[in-house]
Amino acid sequence: MAAATGASATALWWLHHTDRLPRRGKPHPHEPTALRAASLAEVDALSWREFEHHVAALCRRDGCRDVVVTGGAGDLGADVTATLPDGRRLVIQCKHYAPHRYVPSGDMQKFLGTAWLHHRADVAVFAATCPFGKAALALAAEHRITAVHRDLLGLWNSGTPLTALLAVGRAGQGDAAHRRRWRETYGRG
Repeated sequence: MAAATGASATALWWLHHTDRLPRRGKPHPHEPTALRAASLAEVDALSWREFEHHVAALCRRDGCRDVVVTGGAGDLGADVTATLPDGRRLVIQCKHYAPHRYVPSGDMQKFLGTAWLHHRADVAVFAATCPFGKAALALAAEHRITAVHRDLLGLWNSGTPLTALLAVGRAGQGDAAHRRRWRETYGRG
């Protein structure tokens, strides 16, 4: 009996210390717990995987529970899942694209196809390091997906809580003057 108990304890210790034991809502031991990217330039320097972990860290900072990074092949559009402070299920798709690119409607369509039905999201967020194309933005607005484009990502990154961005993210990407400044900065027509 003592040998079986000892073997069980040893197995649990090994699973825990080799990262094979699931830790729902807790950061991976190799995941940075502090937010490292203080500016959008630092966010741009992250890899796509680091960006997913950064978004997860932003969720934790904003009081989300059960934050899990699920991104990678076969994630079915959910790179980060969490529970908002008010108990709603949050599903986030992350795209780490160059600032001059746009999120195409195909990316939004894929996320739209799984966010509500497969992942059973109460709140669906598409976070990107660039703006959204017109068709992608129209799909997001029509289907209640919060589009966190580059400017909103900058606000979220600098301390604005996600809950404050949820309604704003459905309102588009700024006025004509803002869009003109963006085109001048990134040289897009």
